[in-house]
Amino acid sequence: MKRRLCLALAFCCAGFSIPAWAHDPGLSSASVTVAEHEISAVAVFNARDLATLTEGAGANYSSLASDILRVRIAGNPLSATVGKIDKDQNENITFRLSFTPIGMGSLEIASGIIDRLPFGHREFVGVRTEAGVNLGDRLLSARDNRFAVTIPDKLARSVGPRFVDFFLLGIRHILTGYDHLLFLFGLLIVSRNARSAALLITCFTAAHSLTLALSTFGLVNLQSRFVEPAIAASIVYVGIENLFGGTGRLQWRWVITFAFGLVHGLGFASVLREMGVANTVNAVVPLLSFNLGVEAGQLSVAAIVLPLIWKLRQRSSFLRFGVPACSLMVALAGGYWLVERTLLS
Repeated sequence: MKRRLCLALAFCCAGFSIPAWAHDPGLSSASVTVAEHEISAVAVFNARDLATLTEGAGANYSSLASDILRVRIAGNPLSATVGKIDKDQNENITFRLSFTPIGMGSLEIASGIIDRLPFGHREFVGVRTEAGVNLGDRLLSARDNRFAVTIPDKLARSVGPRFVDFFLLGIRHILTGYDHLLFLFGLLIVSRNARSAALLITCFTAAHSLTLALSTFGLVNLQSRFVEPAIAASIVYVGIENLFGGTGRLQWRWVITFAFGLVHGLGFASVLREMGVANTVNAVVPLLSFNLGVEAGQLSVAAIVLPLIWKLRQRSSFLRFGVPACSLMVALAGGYWLVERTLLS
């Protein structure tokens, strides 16, 4: 018994020696509209991503506004006119900017603050005409912070958002969504074979795909201050059930997986909302490609982790000590995030 307890504590200490990152590196969006006499932009950031830039300034977002986007036409920089700045109930900050174009030609857009945001932050930029013709979309980062489109004399027919960008975004989101991955790990650590693992993954996929779609099209709307703690609570529950649930209760794990999958889907939907993809026909392609990216990332992780788990489960020592230790680590990490997202937020 002493040996088992010591091993469990060792696993936990090892787990908490690594920073418990629970959130994405950050996502923002900028929708740019090109008209004959004006270029307007609406940029949306989450307040937590801007916290380091406004620290000590009393969250004075107006000081950042003029640097949000840098716009050039034919190599000539344009000055930004700052419009209204709003903050909604989900802590999203919306900046409205306008620029007076000097002639026409190649339009270049860059973020003026992305290199000062948390490492790994991405900003989705979409450029369209007043009539809705799509001139281009790009996912900007600190390393790739230049996006140029050509404004033609005669605009081509409208095309939808780029499938591949949202697909890659879905993969990146699940691979950096450590809370989602830990929940999945907590489910799979007690799976005995491919059939049980496939059932759990299918239930989780079906559930989060459902709420992701419903939330994107505005049929379900739950604030992130409720969703994020609920996701943390799901991790705590899975870890504790692994420890004390017994074989009988784990046979019904698929029901719990589906229920918690609905909550995780609302967390996935916040990514598309922050990028301005919501409640329109144009949201179909981003929704589909993003969800496929999430599934691709999820299945890739499962394909790597499951064979290792099944190999270890052939050893009695792993069943006696390893599974309880891993489950305890899952529960404690979820508890940490639950406190962080409620009492410390």
